[in-house]
Amino acid sequence: MMTVDEWVIKANDLYKAFALGKGRMLPALDHLSLSVRKGELTAVIGPDGAGKTTLMRLIAGLMEPTSGSLSVLGLDSVKDAQEIQSRISYMPQKFGLYEDLTVSENMNLYADLHGVPKEKRPARFQKLLEMMGLERFTGRFAGKLSGGMKQKLGLACTLVRSPDLLLLDEPTVGVDPLSRKELWEILKEFVKEEHLSILVSTAYMNEAEMCRHVLVLHRGHILSDGTPEDLCRLGEGRTYRVMPAEGVPTRILQAHLLDDQGHVVDAVPRGGEVHFIVKERGMKVPYLDEKGLQPVEDESRLEDGFMILLRKAESSVLQASLESERALEEGGRPSQEVNIIVKNLVKKFGDFTAVANTSFEVHKGEIFGLLGPNGAGKTTTFKMLCGLLPETSGFLSVAGVDLRKARTRARANIGYVAQKFSLYSHMTVRENLHFFGGIYGLPPKKMKKRIEEVVKEFYLEDRMDMKAGDLPGGYKQRLSMACALIHEPKILFLDEPTSGIDPLARRNFWRQITTLAARGTTIIITTHFMEEAEYCDRFMIQDNGQLLAIGSPSEIREKLHAPRADMDDIFIKIVDEARKKGEKNPWKDSAGA
Repeated sequence: MMTVDEWVIKANDLYKAFALGKGRMLPALDHLSLSVRKGELTAVIGPDGAGKTTLMRLIAGLMEPTSGSLSVLGLDSVKDAQEIQSRISYMPQKFGLYEDLTVSENMNLYADLHGVPKEKRPARFQKLLEMMGLERFTGRFAGKLSGGMKQKLGLACTLVRSPDLLLLDEPTVGVDPLSRKELWEILKEFVKEEHLSILVSTAYMNEAEMCRHVLVLHRGHILSDGTPEDLCRLGEGRTYRVMPAEGVPTRILQAHLLDDQGHVVDAVPRGGEVHFIVKERGMKVPYLDEKGLQPVEDESRLEDGFMILLRKAESSVLQASLESERALEEGGRPSQEVNIIVKNLVKKFGDFTAVANTSFEVHKGEIFGLLGPNGAGKTTTFKMLCGLLPETSGFLSVAGVDLRKARTRARANIGYVAQKFSLYSHMTVRENLHFFGGIYGLPPKKMKKRIEEVVKEFYLEDRMDMKAGDLPGGYKQRLSMACALIHEPKILFLDEPTSGIDPLARRNFWRQITTLAARGTTIIITTHFMEEAEYCDRFMIQDNGQLLAIGSPSEIREKLHAPRADMDDIFIKIVDEARKKGEKNPWKDSAGA
């Protein structure tokens, strides 16, 4: 029996619903009960719309429950909201740093807001700055920091006082693996040194594995309430790995396994193989038998348990079309035709070199990844390839068109999906599709045909008259893809398209991308989910504007003598070693590949 002193949050029959109009209510949290222990790291995970942010806001006293009870630090979340807020710190997804203030000025501002006495600030600030690695940047404007440093500054501002409870709502979304690792080391240090209680929501399953306790939410219900080990055990005896046939990309094998919903719960490329979960212990997968592929048992992870629970609760899994299946059988490998040529690319902003002398080629039907830490120059490279930013020097050709000479003509061959939802929220799905079809100059007959095709391809039939801004996250992403592909571009640019979305939505997304590439669309992608580098035929890693590595996942593993290493580990190793050595380009020999 848990005593009052042992828990920091306790909910009993907690219910929160939002009015939709015409007397209709949308339940965000549906009569859930939970307890969060004191002095521990507790994770909340779940798909889009699970209720994670609503739970955080209720705990922070920013909204009131519709019914049920919620105690925070032994206090009533409604009656004692003000006192709770004086004892907790909350870092929402969009934390409000002031970009025109320096690091030091931001910290002082938040110290003023939290009433931290001036005499206590020097020691507290020193400790926070050292832990965050920001002591050398106190005079730098927040707007000039990289994404990872902004998150660290946000955390430092949140912790200018010593709270009894820290709430973090997806603090590492859009942050590279190196910065994520550093942030989590800081969090674990605070738990150890200050016995801080932390509740964190995250889209990264390897982060949830580092917590003492994990809550799995789905549509306002708790699917699981236990340790990471409890979740891992759900997959015991059901998880396997299998090597694809020679010459077959792992994403193609994954797609075939995902399509077999009668035998397979989940499949994901990992370590040059495909890791998958069968529905029942000892179950054979017909596709593997047919192809003569021999799976071997694999260790179950937290993500496996999460996917088992999610697949059980989520009925709407995308079904592969016959056209999609045919594309997989017929395609799957890039052609020899070169769609993008980059030679000696340089981009300078005044005295600052964002990209330094980068060269590579991308083939038709290839999935090519641009990876790197925050501030590495990959976004700048990406924007130059899209024709959104002129290069300082070098040569860029996209779909056979020299960008320097015919930027507008090159753009006609390009589709672009931005990191943040960039369609017209007040317009319906149908109106957005018509608008973008018009922008790309499609004649009425062609537009009608293409709208029918993309609606079918991205499963938007039942949302056509819904406003884009009201769509769930997964549907917003599908609509962005449909609009980007309506003019049948040769090349599709994807800027962190899966940032902040759950593993199930990411699986569905990559299943569709795999089909597009098999049909001959060239895809350039930036991502902070390193597991997604496994889907790429080749990827490059940049840091400080320099090309550090380029090649296929297997080539890079071979070069590092790490045949089954996770992509997160590979990324951290390459970037860390380059920074320690101070070498400009340790992978120089393969830079022009």
